[in-house]
Amino acid sequence: MDNVTLKDFLISNLKVDENEILSIVESCKKKKVKKGDFLLRKNEYCKYTFFIEKGLLRQFSIDKKGKEHILTFAPENWFVTDRDGAYFNKPSTYFIQALEDSQVVLIDEEQVHLLYNKIPKFTYFNNRLLHNHIRHLQNRINLLLSTAAEDRYLQFVKMYPDILLRVPQTMVASYLGITPESLSRVRKELTLKNFKV
Repeated sequence: MDNVTLKDFLISNLKVDENEILSIVESCKKKKVKKGDFLLRKNEYCKYTFFIEKGLLRQFSIDKKGKEHILTFAPENWFVTDRDGAYFNKPSTYFIQALEDSQVVLIDEEQVHLLYNKIPKFTYFNNRLLHNHIRHLQNRINLLLSTAAEDRYLQFVKMYPDILLRVPQTMVASYLGITPESLSRVRKELTLKNFKV
């Protein structure tokens, strides 16, 4: 995956001149995180939205039995945050962890408001991102409630085409809400189906 800076991402999507956003983007902190490092832990207050310039993050929770539940993977050019902390000043129920050595941009609420005020197009763009995120979560809930593991897996491959090569099968299974053994069975059945075609 090509690495795109936050500046390039905004220029490309907002169709604005670099000078319009340069001071705001330069005011954002950049952070390099090693594989396994946490940007957020449960009960901490999330103060940032993270934009991934390079690498891969995951957002997940851990239930009372110690089982992990992956809410999302965030590869290059994705945003991830805990909205309870970033927008409602509540402690997080999630962890955000680097799955690869990564470089992220930390965007706080003040910088988002500067973008709103300085670039009117940003409001529309940010709303589109938010609605797309909500749509994705609604689709995901529907898949988890009403579809077979095979359909969930195929949707996962469509959504995250290169993630299978970047994370262990156990994490893919966690995201899909199935056991690793069930995931192996689904993949084997799909392989057999493709051979029959």
